This record gives sequence, structure tokens and C-alpha cells, in this order.
Amino acid sequence: MNIQNAQKEVDKWIKNHGVRYFNELTNMAQLTEEVGEVARIIARRYGEQSEKESDKNKDLGEELADVMFVVLCLANQTGVNLQEAFNKKLDLKAKRDHDRHHNNEKLK
Repeated sequence: MNIQNAQKEVDKWIKNHGVRYFNELTNMAQLTEEVGEVARIIARRYGEQSEKESDKNKDLGEELADVMFVVLCLANQTGVNLQEAFNKKLDLKAKRDHDRHHNNEKLK
């Protein structure tokens, strides 16, 4: 599924199950919360913090999908075509960062 189709699926889900979009500020707060859940898993599973027993069953993929869902909501409600924006950003990064990363001694 491409990003444009994902935006449409989220919009359809909101209309069928979610009544309406939360306002942009609420969704921004929710995005922050979801990113925090991803950070907790990463810090404890891959970082130096010990993982609590209650965190061991947390699904990183599910938490990343929560982040995506809220990002797609924000894109929909603010009129952003995320597919177009992502393609543009990827092109920019490819042009801007290609030599920089290839010449980075830290990455060799």
C-alpha cells in the first residue's frame, strides 16, 4: 500500500469508526505519546536501560504503526498529500546527503 492509499484508509476508518478526527492539537499530543512508547521500547530493548518484565511483550511494530496512524491523521486533517511530500523529501535527501554519507569516516 502506498502512502496515499494509507491516508484514504485512515480517513475511511475515521468516518466509519472514529466519529471524527480529534483536533490537530490533540493529535499532536497523541503523536508525542506514541513516539514516547516507541522510545521506551528502543531504550530498553536496544539501549542500556534494563527492560521491565511488563515491557517485554510490547510490540515495536504495533507502536510504530500507532505513530504512522496519527501522522496520517494529521496529514489528512491539514490537507497534506504525504505521498507527494515524502517523495519530494526523499529526492532532496538523496541529492543533498549522498556524498556527505559516503564521505563520512564514522560510517565506514
